[in-house]
Amino acid sequence: MLSFSKFLSEAADAKAGKNLHLDHLEDLMLLRGMDGLGDSIKFLKSLRNMLAGHAQTKTSRVGLTTKWDGSPAIFCGINPDNGKFFVATKGAFNVNPKLCYTPSDVDEQYPSGGLNPKLKLCLEYLPDLGITNVLQGDMMFSEGEVHKETIEGQRYVVFRPNTIAYAIPEDSDLAKRILAAKIGVVFHTTYRGKVFAEMNASFGADLSSLKPSKAVWYRDASFTDASGAANFTEAETKQITALIAQIEATSNQLNPAAVNKLATNEFLRTPLMTWNNVKIREGTEVSNIPAHIKGFITKIDAEMSKGIIDAKKEDTKLKRTKEKTEIMHYWTDAKNHQSLVVLFHIWNLIIEAKLMLVRKLEEVQDVGTFMKTDDGYKVTKAEGFVAVDHLGTNAIKLIDRLEFSHNNFNVAKNWKK
Repeated sequence: MLSFSKFLSEAADAKAGKNLHLDHLEDLMLLRGMDGLGDSIKFLKSLRNMLAGHAQTKTSRVGLTTKWDGSPAIFCGINPDNGKFFVATKGAFNVNPKLCYTPSDVDEQYPSGGLNPKLKLCLEYLPDLGITNVLQGDMMFSEGEVHKETIEGQRYVVFRPNTIAYAIPEDSDLAKRILAAKIGVVFHTTYRGKVFAEMNASFGADLSSLKPSKAVWYRDASFTDASGAANFTEAETKQITALIAQIEATSNQLNPAAVNKLATNEFLRTPLMTWNNVKIREGTEVSNIPAHIKGFITKIDAEMSKGIIDAKKEDTKLKRTKEKTEIMHYWTDAKNHQSLVVLFHIWNLIIEAKLMLVRKLEEVQDVGTFMKTDDGYKVTKAEGFVAVDHLGTNAIKLIDRLEFSHNNFNVAKNWKK
C-alpha cells in the first residue's frame, strides 16, 4: 500500500503531459462529482442507443475505438515551431519537451534501453507517411519482434508489445504486410495548433491522407462492425435500459454536497481511488460495500497516524494532526458515510452496465488476441474500448478492469520477440 504522501505525488504525476487522459466510466463521479455521474449516464445512454440501432442526434453521438495494448506511446509529426519532423514518447509535451529530430537526439535523450532502437526506427520510417500534423499512437512491434507461432493447430504471425499478444493467420494478406514491415503503429489521437506548446488534442486519427509504406504497418483504432454482430437484442436493450434507470433512481439518494466535496478535494479523492485500484489489482470486486469502506477508513487512519508519529518537528506533528482531524471528520460523518455507501452501489451498477457493453463489443474482432502463459497461448479478449463524444474531446475507457488486471499480473513475463 502506498504512503499517504505517495498518493498525492502520484496524482500530480498523472496530470503531467499534454496527451489526453482516459478515465474509467465508473470513476467519473469520483473525479467530477455529480456532473461526472451525469456524464457517465449520458455515455451509457448513447452507447445503449448506438448498439440498439437507435438514431442519434449529432450532440448525443459517440465514437468508438478499440484500445490496443501497445507500448511505447509514440508521438510523431511536424513541429509547427520549426517545421521539422520529430518522434517522441510521453515526454513530448513536458515543460522541456523531449523531441528527437535526428538519431543523435535519440542517443542523447534515450542513451540506453529498448526505446533507443525503436525511436530510431520511427525516425527513419515514419516521415515516409507524409504526416502534416502531430499524431499519437501505440507501437505494436518493431523489427525482429514479429514471429510465427502455431496456436491450437493453426499457424499465426504474432506480435506482443505488452500483456496481450496479437495473432493474424499466416496465410492472410495482413500477415504478409506485417512480416514485411519494420515497425507497426496504431494511431489514436491527433494534435493541431500553430504553436507546439499550445496544440490541442482530439481523440481519433484520420489517416486517409497518409502515404502507404511497406516499412510501416499502420492503422487507426476505429471500431468497425462490418458483420453487425455488435447489436443488442431487444431483451439486452431492455436489460441495460433498466440498469440505467436504476442508476438514475439511486443517484437521488446521494448527498450532492458530499459527493462534490470528495471529487474536488485531492486529499479525500486520491486515497480512495488508490484503494479501489489496489483492490482491482488484487482481483477483488466491491461486493461487500461496508467492508470495503471500513477497510479504507482503517487504512487511511493508520497511514495518517503513522505520519504524525514519524514527524520529528512539533509544528509538523501539529500540522499533520490538524489534517488528519479534518480528513477523518469527512470519512466518519454519518451523512457522508451513507452517501459513500450509495456511491459505491452506483459504482457497481455502472460497472455492470459497462460490462454489458464490453461483452457485446467483444463479439467483433478483426485481429486475434491471446495471452502468453507458461503453458502456451490462451485466447483472451482485447484490452477494451474507448468511447468518444461528438466533439472528440471527452472520452472514457470501457475495460473489464478485473480481468485485464488479472491477465497483466499472471501473464508469462518471458516471451519470444
